[in-house]
Amino acid sequence: MNTQTLYIEKGDAHKLLSAASGDAALLYIYLKSGNDAAEAEEALCMNESRLSCALATLRQLGLWQETRPAGFVPGERPNYTERDVLQTMDTDPSFRSLYGEVQRRLGRTLNTEELKILLGFTRYLGLPEDVICVLVSYCQDRARQRGSTRNPALRTIEKEAYAWAERGIDTMEAAAAFIHSQNVYHSRLAGLMRLLQIRGRNLTPGEEKYARQWMDMGFDDEVLTMAYERTCLNTGGLSWAYMNKILTRWKEAGMHTAEDVRNGDRKPGTPAKGGTRPLDSDEQAAIARMLQEV
Repeated sequence: MNTQTLYIEKGDAHKLLSAASGDAALLYIYLKSGNDAAEAEEALCMNESRLSCALATLRQLGLWQETRPAGFVPGERPNYTERDVLQTMDTDPSFRSLYGEVQRRLGRTLNTEELKILLGFTRYLGLPEDVICVLVSYCQDRARQRGSTRNPALRTIEKEAYAWAERGIDTMEAAAAFIHSQNVYHSRLAGLMRLLQIRGRNLTPGEEKYARQWMDMGFDDEVLTMAYERTCLNTGGLSWAYMNKILTRWKEAGMHTAEDVRNGDRKPGTPAKGGTRPLDSDEQAAIARMLQEV
């Protein structure tokens, strides 16, 4: 039987573990082995919905590149008129339904300028109505997580809509995969904040950038705790830049676990905690003398 060894880069493995998706991990191994994505549904016994979610998860993790024609130019916005809006409201029942649902979710009436933005979601970005509704709910949840009690403005939702379109999030499966990955990220971020004893506030953009880098490095909580304690001992408190230097140095040295760090810091010839080493000749002679004196 001819077998081949499949090597997975440590960074890819960490991304897969952090995504907490067994289907995505299985599909990654299948594709990494040189198989065709078109045959994955039958080969892996996945239905279309499960496969779509797994593919979307790999796209979000940057582990699967798919050529997707863009129907818009990033950074540009369409220039719709009030007439465009009125005509669409008169001729497109699905847009009228979307308009009503978005108003219901936001708890207010949309004005003409906001309707132009909403029209851009469907006509320019090509997002389906159900995906737009999920997008609105996602933006509402994110606002709540940041401590806001108000619903987001449609301009804020528009920024996220373009970000979704650029990522290729244009199906319910892709939206579900993205939201799951964000929930996992925020859960890990909350754990890191507890570890760093940060309470009662959100991270600044600069702090969150450091936090994201550390989580992407693949360190477990014990290693992060060790780096935090050393930072506090040497600087008198939490210094993000100092702690980042510690973790970067450990990563470059190939130290990924607490045991790696302890072994890396140990002086040559010093035994590991709880471990032993052979006695040298002087130590053996000293023990022999002690036994003779007993």
